[in-house]
Amino acid sequence: MRAVIRRQGKLVVDDFPLPDPGPGQVVCKSLVCGICGSDLHALDHYDRMIDLSERVGGVSQMKKGADTVFGHEFCCEVLDASGPFKAGDRVVSLPGLAGAAGFESIGYSSRVPGGFAERMLLSEALMLRVPNGLAAETAALTEPLAVGEHAAAMARPEPGDAFMVIGCGPVGLAVIASLKARGLGPVIAADFSAERRAAAERMGADRVIDPARVSPHASWADFQVPGTRAEAIMAAMSGAPRRRPVIFECVGAPGVLQQIAEAAPAGALIIVAGVCMEADRIDPLIFIVKVELRFVYGYSREEFAASLENLAEGRTRYPEIVTGIVGLAETPEAFVRLQTDKSQIKILVAPTR
Repeated sequence: MRAVIRRQGKLVVDDFPLPDPGPGQVVCKSLVCGICGSDLHALDHYDRMIDLSERVGGVSQMKKGADTVFGHEFCCEVLDASGPFKAGDRVVSLPGLAGAAGFESIGYSSRVPGGFAERMLLSEALMLRVPNGLAAETAALTEPLAVGEHAAAMARPEPGDAFMVIGCGPVGLAVIASLKARGLGPVIAADFSAERRAAAERMGADRVIDPARVSPHASWADFQVPGTRAEAIMAAMSGAPRRRPVIFECVGAPGVLQQIAEAAPAGALIIVAGVCMEADRIDPLIFIVKVELRFVYGYSREEFAASLENLAEGRTRYPEIVTGIVGLAETPEAFVRLQTDKSQIKILVAPTR
């Protein structure tokens, strides 16, 4: 079968074998698969991702020097099944494959292909049927939206909170969409890209800011958030309304976390959803005395299912983040566009296009 393969640091379109399905596994046709920021990281930091996985006690299914097919944001059509699913069913799935050899991470395995291939293997136990009428291009956004849903949930938000999202790529936009689907706000969104700021507004952000012109943190006072610890104490003593500031770091670049902590209001909760692939440096004392820090990753099955439901029920405008759909042959160039053109947000790959 044809697939986009990472081979010796580059993306090529070539044949890739599909393993035989084991018990509880089904063969599916990949209809649509989104290009994730993690795919961009994996292309350029492949060996480092393997090394870091081993340093934290894991075992990477990506192997150094081996061909690997990325793609973990997918919607598929079942081709062959004997269990609860039947041929022709459209499905999404948590990106994992359970088998006799253990658990494989779909999209980050050198043995089983991800969604940038014509065919995939999925585990019935992890699959969800796409509701009737939902386009495959929309269903494929379940996975990235679930990342935002998990980040929002990990903030343990309350109706009186005020939120800020730094970085309005797919993850930041998913956070905004998930907060708004819960009826929460105000949400302040900041990004240097005009196109991404416009997308944040479509997701429901209450204020959208170009950080090249003004600090997004200048907006806190407009939403009854004290800026300093002394102001927070005075507000508490006087009984004045006070919102808890919650900041989502969705950039994943060196230095950003330190910048946010220095500029944040005292008592802010910082949720780190961006993945920085380089070593970073922070001044711990600033974090200790001023803010709370929480790192998040992935999502639960329940959050994944809730995201599919939000898409199916039209509770979010997240499908509007898509800026292009390409075939396999155009995928390597689409990676370059996402790395160099910040007007691009989410490009989908249709392997059989």
